[in-house]
Amino acid sequence: MVDITHKITTLRVATAKAIVNVSSQETILAVIENRVPKGNVFEMAKVAGLFAVKNTHLTIPDCHPLPIEYTAVEYQIEGLEIHIFITVKTIYKTGVEVEAMHGASVIALTIYDMLKPIDKGIVIREIGLVEKTGGKSSFKRQESEYHYGRSNSLLRLDLGWRKRRWGWKSDH
Repeated sequence: MVDITHKITTLRVATAKAIVNVSSQETILAVIENRVPKGNVFEMAKVAGLFAVKNTHLTIPDCHPLPIEYTAVEYQIEGLEIHIFITVKTIYKTGVEVEAMHGASVIALTIYDMLKPIDKGIVIREIGLVEKTGGKSSFKRQESEYHYGRSNSLLRLDLGWRKRRWGWKSDH
């Protein structure tokens, strides 16, 4: 493990994303309408992601155990794609980029696991860092770098509000 004893404690923030591609609109509707046999996909995946973020150091050998101060998960649907965004914050000596990407990965795997009984054509792709701040350097991927940068066609989910627009966001 890298020696971080000389580093200054500062606010560190990272946002990561992953995309789960399903093979049919019926799968998307089953998720939105909470008709998946294994249960509420977004809630279960969020919990798995929170556990993953908090326990990244147990899976990735060179990661330090970190005091996670905040985690937020957001889902966006575009066509047959479920976009996962996870933001992680800490006040510590090292960043949370790997924790955010680990959380996004586990959320995507949980969605895959929950949907595999109803959709055999699921693909997980584009797991990566969107933005990081704090420490020696900052990073932000430009919207034009995403394949899904067409914001006018984005469908946001909020499971408690099911009128014209579906959406879901959770902070913890």
